[in-house]
Amino acid sequence: MSRITELIDKLEKDRILTKDEYTEIIRGHTPEDDEYLFEKARAVREKIYGKAVYMRGLIEFTNYCKNDCYYCGIRRSAKNAERYRLTEEQILQCCEKGHELGFRTFVLQGGEDGWYTDERIVDIVSRIKERFPDCAVTLSIGEKSRESYEKYRKAGADRYLLRHETANNDHYRKIHPPELSPENRKRCLADLKELGFQTGCGFMVGSPHQTPEHLAEDILYISELQPHMVGIGPFIPHHDTPYAEEKSGALEMTLLMLGLIRLTLPDVLLPATTALGTIDPKGREKGLLAGANVVMPNLSPRDVRNKYLLYDNKICTGDEAAECVACLGRRVSSVGYQLVTDRGDHKAN
Repeated sequence: MSRITELIDKLEKDRILTKDEYTEIIRGHTPEDDEYLFEKARAVREKIYGKAVYMRGLIEFTNYCKNDCYYCGIRRSAKNAERYRLTEEQILQCCEKGHELGFRTFVLQGGEDGWYTDERIVDIVSRIKERFPDCAVTLSIGEKSRESYEKYRKAGADRYLLRHETANNDHYRKIHPPELSPENRKRCLADLKELGFQTGCGFMVGSPHQTPEHLAEDILYISELQPHMVGIGPFIPHHDTPYAEEKSGALEMTLLMLGLIRLTLPDVLLPATTALGTIDPKGREKGLLAGANVVMPNLSPRDVRNKYLLYDNKICTGDEAAECVACLGRRVSSVGYQLVTDRGDHKAN
């Protein structure tokens, strides 16, 4: 038994390692160690969630953003971005189509767009919950005040996704402009949990200036926060950003992090992201085999999908929603799992 497999066994038993131990795995793992980890991760997720893979219907409703994050294709300074906003009726039409296809969770994702005031967001959430009472509504619209989050919660929003991007404060400041702070990002996540949202955080793997120690800190932060969902995807450069010439994050490292997160938080909801499928044709399948149990097909209108490009070469921008679900169903089945019609709540809820 190698030193790395010993550490994996320790993680399976204790659900936590030290920063040095996580770093040792991240620096020293071999393909054989990875397979050992993934086998453990699959066993843990199947014990809790069985063979089910949950669908989230992604509705990218605005690509306007006030922020200027150095890695993002819809950043304020991306002058070539073709901006759009969906109307409330368009959003409801996306939900209608999704509901017919079996979706029971809708994820409203957008840039930090001031046009969508709290009142507008509350109205949209209220109308979705009124029309589709059997569905969960997830918001992913960035950093807000506690008061704003409270309004969304009272309107019926069930979940909120806010990727922390990196838990290391110095690294955070290297990839974000000065007006954004890691302290405020973490404050938002703490508020969301306290207000009763099923809360999701997450980070990029292979982002510029990232070290193995940073990745270890990400896992420790996640263990402390105890979120309900963690979104992990590889960094992929966008041609219209300062990081256009940087390398993408590696598939192998992203899969390793999925496995480590699954053993650290056994009942977490863990997506096999579109970004994984972008860097590898079988990336989402490999993500499921590394411990993931969520997929997020796109329900946005086809004519806006290629405008919501956080990174280059994003897949599935031209497919009809029904085609996308059928394709994902086949992909999920090919690795022994089953796409289900279910809200897919966290086991603690």
